[in-house]
Formats: sequence, C-alpha cells, structure tokens
Amino acid sequence: MNALLTAVPGAGAFWLLVLPAAAAGLLALVPAWRAACALNVLASFLTFLAALSLLAVRPGTGAYILADDLNIIFIVVNGFVAFTTALYSATYVRHEVESGRFTPYRLRIYHAMFQTLVFSMNLGLISNNLGVMWVAIELATLATVLMVGLYRTPEAIEAAWKYFMLGSVGIALALFGTILVYMAAQPVVGEGQDGMVWSVLIRHVADFDPALLNLAFVFLLLGYGTKAGLSPLNAWLPDAHAEGPTPIAAVLSGLLLNVALYALLRFKMLMDANAGAMSPGPLFMAMGLLSLLLTGVMLYRRHDIKRLFGYSSIEHMGIMMFAFGIGGPLANFAGLLHMVMHSLTKSAIFFSVGQITQIYGTQKISQIRGLTTSHPVLGWGLVAGVLAIAGMPPAGVFMSEFLLVTSTAARPGWMALLALPLVAGILLAFGALVMKLSGMAFGAPNAPAGPFRASWLPMVVHLVLVLLAGLYLPATLALWLQQVAGMLG
Repeated sequence: MNALLTAVPGAGAFWLLVLPAAAAGLLALVPAWRAACALNVLASFLTFLAALSLLAVRPGTGAYILADDLNIIFIVVNGFVAFTTALYSATYVRHEVESGRFTPYRLRIYHAMFQTLVFSMNLGLISNNLGVMWVAIELATLATVLMVGLYRTPEAIEAAWKYFMLGSVGIALALFGTILVYMAAQPVVGEGQDGMVWSVLIRHVADFDPALLNLAFVFLLLGYGTKAGLSPLNAWLPDAHAEGPTPIAAVLSGLLLNVALYALLRFKMLMDANAGAMSPGPLFMAMGLLSLLLTGVMLYRRHDIKRLFGYSSIEHMGIMMFAFGIGGPLANFAGLLHMVMHSLTKSAIFFSVGQITQIYGTQKISQIRGLTTSHPVLGWGLVAGVLAIAGMPPAGVFMSEFLLVTSTAARPGWMALLALPLVAGILLAFGALVMKLSGMAFGAPNAPAGPFRASWLPMVVHLVLVLLAGLYLPATLALWLQQVAGMLG
C-alpha cells in the first residue's frame, strides 16, 4: 500500500481524500459495531499512510491542490491523531453499545460522520482554492453538529444547535471575506478561478487594493476565528466538547481547531505580502491574549471535566494566535511546535477523560476521586497529560511556551511588556488545572466496583511523544519547523 501511495506523484493527495470519503459511505451502511470499528480504524490508518506519503512525494501545485511545508505539517498531525482516535474510539464505542447509548442507527451516524470529518479536514488543508477550503470547513461543521447532538439529550441538542448557529454565522462572515479577497484580486489576475487560487494570489497580492484587503481580513478573522474557538467568539466550544461523544472532543480540540487556524495563517501570509495593507499581527495578538486571559479565569469555575478541557483548548488557541501575531522566526517556530504538542497532548487527555466518564457515569469533577489508586494507569495518565498541557517541564508544551515567552521578552520597546500578560495567562491556567486535577487524581477513591475494558495505547503513545519532544527534537523536524516559520514571516 505504501508503494502505491508514493509510486505516482499526487497519489498521496488522491488517497488522502478518497479513502475517508469511501469509508464514510461504507460505514453509513454497517450496523455491526465490531465491523464498523475495524473499518474505521483501517480507513484512518490508510489515510495516515497517505498523509505520510506526502513527505516523500508531493503532488504538483494545481488549481485545486497545494502541498507545501506549511500544510503538510497540519496534514500529518491530522492523520496521526485521527488514526489514534479511531483506535481509542473502538473501546469507547464498545462500552456505549453495551450500555445501550449507541443504537445501530447512532453507530452508523457516528462512524460515517467521523470519516466525513476526516475527509473535510484533509480537503480544507490540501486545497489550493479558497472557495473549496471554505466549503470543506463548512462540511466539517455540519458533520460535527450531527455528532455533538448524537445522544439526543436536551443538553446535546442545545449544544448542537448552538454550534450550528454560531458556526453558521462564523462561516458566513468567512464567506464574505473570501468574496472580498476575490474582488480585490479580480482587477489584477482577471476573472475566473485564478482569483480564488492561493498560489496565484500570493504571487500578485502586492498589487491588490489594500483597503479591500483590510476589510476582507476583518471578516475572515471574525469568521475563521469563530471556528478556531477564539474569544469572544467561543460560546459554542465548551458545550460541543461536553455533550458529544468524547472521541469527537479529541478531534475537535486536537484537529478541527487547527484547520481554522491554518486558514487564518494562509490569509495572514496574503496580508503580509501587501505593503499597503494593515499588519494582521496586532489583531492576532489581541485575540490571542484575550482568549488566554479570559479562559485562565474561567477555568476556575468549571465543574464538568469535558467542559474544563474544552476551555483549556481556547487558552491554547490563544497562545498560538499570540505566537503567530508577534511573528518572527522564533515565535513562529514556537507557535508551530505548540500546535503539534497541543494536538497530541489534548487528545491524550480526552482519551483518558472518555474512559473516566464511562467508569463513573458522570462528568462532574466533584464526583471523580482517587483515580491514581483505583485506576493507576488511567489516573497517572491523566496526571501526566494535565501537567504537560499546563506547561510543566520537560513536556513539549513547556518548550514551546518557553520559546514564546523568551522571544516576546527579547522584543524591543513596549512589545517586551507583552510577556507579562502572556505569563500571567499561562500561570492562571496552570493554577486552575492543577487545582482541579488534585481532587480527581488523589485522595480516597470512589470508583464503582467491577472490571472495565480500557485502551491505554493511544494515550500512552501520545504522552511519550510529547515527553520526547520536550527532551529532544530531531534535527530534521526542527529544520522543517524553521523553514515554515520563515514562510510565515
């Protein structure tokens, strides 16, 4: 299979889209949970191989396909986390089927939408056409809405509708911004699809009308910022994490937010290439710090474990936005590294959280106690994940945050002072997460008696990778991230 994926230039991009699309169609027809889980894992694994094949053979840039150093990072992370989530999902689904929460109908929706989500994210990441990217992100939204409301409880339905309504507003704003970019491009590149092709736009954007670009970017930042869960546009995110199946929370935090961030980075590159357009950096930094500081305070008031880590994702998206906003080789490097580390760490946490909520039958933090005693692997895995995402050394998140803080503090003049609110937000979140963790992990255990089937492998693999990245970053990966950081300006 690997030889097939790399034998023909462009084959990797073809299979990257065809495999999850075909799997979604098949899984919509498979009612048996064992067969569905096996097919879901197989399709996700093959899609991950297709993503890896892009490292060896890249398709040529065309009107619809683009593979460069920037999006391949996102595509490989997307493929890996989707595969490990599918592995974890098999155990999760078995418990939900045996408990009666997953009927055959819900099972078909769940697996079909899982692969639809993988397809739409891959399409958004590899597309060279701004319109196709917009359609792909909208499709990802619709697939996620169906999964968030899967349990059909009043809370789940409310969360799905909230996500649908706010996501629709966001995607409408992004559509208007995309149309404005096309209008700015039309006098320079002419009518037709060239006005939507990013590789064409980046070559000619220096000649675009700066005023029209500025207006377009405001709408794009609000639109895709909503999808990225940035404050104050994030009202949908905690509910979506709390009410949907836990594997979907892992994909939301670890992957889907990244796709919206990727779209913003592409448009930021366009703005940076036009000397007359406003600098997007200050807007990125403002939304990043706002997301970080507000979430740092709000974490202390969370009582639902899945909602807690949903808010944590907003915090880390804020850190990434700040990093890309302040710019420069070191800050961009830190933002890219943070994106990868957050995807791995947060999905590992949700792998642990999903099993915890199934054991206890509740998501209330106050009712979860003594996990390190009752379920040592699960409990210590949660401890490791929370300490890693909170920024404790030697985890990879600590390294990315350290690089960002030192890069900010080294800036000339008043910009160095931005390190103060950045550190304050990180410390606020650290305190909240450690406080919530202490009660759940330690003390007298109160877990229900009886055996529980668990899948530790995906969680352990992610945490080991995050630890190793903090101790040693391979030279090839570091050079790759440096090259992409240079692309981002």
